[in-house]
Amino acid sequence: MIDRLIRVFDRGLRTITGIHPLTDDIPDVPSTNLSGPETRRAGSLMRVNHAGEVCAQALYEGQALTARNASVRSAMQQAAQEEVAHLVWCRKRLQELDARPSVLDPVFFAASCAMGALAGALGDRVSLGFIAATEDQVVEHLDRHIDRLPQGDSRSRAILERMREDELRHGTSAEKAGGLPFPMPVRRAMTLFSRIMTETTYRI
Repeated sequence: MIDRLIRVFDRGLRTITGIHPLTDDIPDVPSTNLSGPETRRAGSLMRVNHAGEVCAQALYEGQALTARNASVRSAMQQAAQEEVAHLVWCRKRLQELDARPSVLDPVFFAASCAMGALAGALGDRVSLGFIAATEDQVVEHLDRHIDRLPQGDSRSRAILERMREDELRHGTSAEKAGGLPFPMPVRRAMTLFSRIMTETTYRI
C-alpha cells in the first residue's frame, strides 16, 4: 500500500507541475491566427479540458489504489498512462494560447483521487462502471467544447477530437470488462461535480 501511495503522490506532483515529457503524437495541425477575444475563449476552454485531464489522472490513480484485483489495478494504471498524452497536449496548447492552467487543479486532483479511491473500494465492477459513466460524460463535454471553439481554431479542435476518440474507447472497454451501470441519481451527482469544475476553471 505504501508503494501505491508513493505512486499517487508522484503522479499528482507530475500532473500539477506539468513535468510529464512532451509526447510525439500530438495532433499535427498548424496553429491559426486568432483575434484577441478568440484566443482568450480558446484558452479558457482548453484550461477546462486540461483540468479535466488532471481529474482523469487522479481518478485512475485513486481507483488503482483501492482496486482488489491486480489485473484491474494494472489496467487502471495503464489507462492513467494513456491519459498523460491528453494532459500534455492540453498543457502545450495552453502555452501556445498564452493561457495558464487553473489554480484549482490541486484541489480537483485531490477530490478526484478520493472519488476514485472510493469507487475502487466498493468493488472492481463498481470501479469499472464509474469509468464507463465518467467517460460518457467526458465525451458529451468534449462535443460541447468542440462546438464552442472559435471557428478558426483547428489545432485545438484536432486535439479535442483525438481525445474524444480515446475517451470513447476507454468507456467502451470498461463496459465490456463488466462495469456496472450507474443509477441516474449518481450520474446526476457526477454531472454536478463536472459542472462545478467547468464553471470555475473556465475563469480561474
